[in-house]
Amino acid sequence: MITILIADDQDLVRLGLRTLIANEDDLTCVGEAADGLATVTMAGRTRPDIVLMDIRMPGIDGLEATRRITSDPGLADTRIIVLTTFEHDQYVFDALRNGASGFLLKDTTPAELLRAIRTVADGGALMSPSVTRTLLREFVTLRPTTRTPHPQLHTLTDREREAMVLAAEGLTNDDIGRRLRISAATARTHVSRAMVKLGARDRAQLVVFAYQSGLVE
Repeated sequence: MITILIADDQDLVRLGLRTLIANEDDLTCVGEAADGLATVTMAGRTRPDIVLMDIRMPGIDGLEATRRITSDPGLADTRIIVLTTFEHDQYVFDALRNGASGFLLKDTTPAELLRAIRTVADGGALMSPSVTRTLLREFVTLRPTTRTPHPQLHTLTDREREAMVLAAEGLTNDDIGRRLRISAATARTHVSRAMVKLGARDRAQLVVFAYQSGLVE
């Protein structure tokens, strides 16, 4: 069972999300919060698998709430999906930099949201296509001098580095396997080992590391 905490300051949005989750056999809502501080407190109490996080909330916003949750060792297994009406470049970048595993717009269809929840719960990362393009632009426009290689980048094998780069380009494990002419399981292993060596919380953070290190242009 995938446990979910809903964080949004709009009653109607929370009701809609709760109803959607209640209709799925493998999902359950363990709590709701209408502001950032309450979200952090409730996450510590319920330890959900997934937090559906709005950005604009009273008190601390969703970005700061995300940072606090992902920096709490006791919530190492909790994943954040930022769900918002805004797709401004800085929101996307800051959400992922603060540890979010995904960023979806609120006009996402119910089926897409349910798929996103299950993807992130299974260890994957996701972003809507428009948000992915926004993130790419954000990093591509950075000056080369601002790119700083990850201090543990040298510990990666050639295959792990190749898999990391392809993951940063948006390829799935199946796609990486085909590109490198290896099985999808082996591709997943390379990506997972790269995450462990670099201390990446999840695949989304590995993508951020790849761009910050200058591995992807």
